[in-house]
Amino acid sequence: MNVGALLELSAASILANNIVLSRCIGVCPLCGATGRLRGALGMGLSATVVMTVSSALAWAVDRAVLGPLDARYLRTFVFVMSIMSLTLAADLVLRGLFPALHRLTGPHLPALASNCAVIAAALLSVQPDPVTHGPMVFPAAVVTGFATGIGFSLATVLAASIRQRLEFSAVPKPLKGLPVTFLSVGLLSLAFMGFCNLHLFHGLGW
Repeated sequence: MNVGALLELSAASILANNIVLSRCIGVCPLCGATGRLRGALGMGLSATVVMTVSSALAWAVDRAVLGPLDARYLRTFVFVMSIMSLTLAADLVLRGLFPALHRLTGPHLPALASNCAVIAAALLSVQPDPVTHGPMVFPAAVVTGFATGIGFSLATVLAASIRQRLEFSAVPKPLKGLPVTFLSVGLLSLAFMGFCNLHLFHGLGW
């Protein structure tokens, strides 16, 4: 798989097929857990790492275990168990070896263990490649997980920035809180629809 195809896949996962704003998966962090920009950055960093590693792990498990056993119908169950084990191990490692990093990302790891966006990223890594329309290869699976995490981070940071700005705005009383948050996320989704059919790196020939 050439570099141009990987870049095209990254752009699609971040913008046109944003896991939150285009696929409407994992919306709850935008509405509840990302009221502050620092929290959004911590959530986004944690999600990017977990999605990247879990996508690579899901691809390997699917190819090495589920495929040969003709047990791909167990994908969701196996991936959920794998992601939960992964996040638990990451939490223990960060707590013991990198306490400063754990203070930033640690509070979000338990929530990511069962977050539907993380599970969706793992499932996307074993689907056909949306750029080449062929089987997903390992580099593409890793890039898909990483770019999906970047797209998730972008959405959470944008939502947190808007929510902080709204705190100082004259929002009508009936719309304060979750209603104006839902409206803001809806407008973000409409804005990201403008990236549909946009090919930034198509035809580079790398």
